[in-house]
Amino acid sequence: MATRHQSRTAVIGLLYAYDLGNTNIADFTDEILEEGKIRNKQREFSHGLFNGTIENLDMLDDAIKKNLKDWDYDGIGKVEKAIMRLGAYEILVAKTDKAIIINEAVELAKTLADDKSPQFINGVLDALGEKK
Repeated sequence: MATRHQSRTAVIGLLYAYDLGNTNIADFTDEILEEGKIRNKQREFSHGLFNGTIENLDMLDDAIKKNLKDWDYDGIGKVEKAIMRLGAYEILVAKTDKAIIINEAVELAKTLADDKSPQFINGVLDALGEKK
């Protein structure tokens, strides 16, 4: 059975594809999740995260932008954006414990992004969580 970490990793991939312009990626989420062996409750969890993030995208991007220091939002990598958007969704909308989400986002960044991303994402999500 897939873990929530694996579910979040798959959602990052979906959000990344969406950000690249593949707006119909939602039509293929079941196939993509099945490839990752994400089934049952974890599949429902993944769908909820992806759909919730997309539905709240403008609000999440605004919240992230307000917490950037000396960064241009458009210059941030798409993987980093996907991780921050998911983290912002879970903190601000799903109301998941901030410490858990920041830890998860940092772990995702260590695996999926460059060396400086974990610290950057940690700082942005921590600041965002303070203002919720």
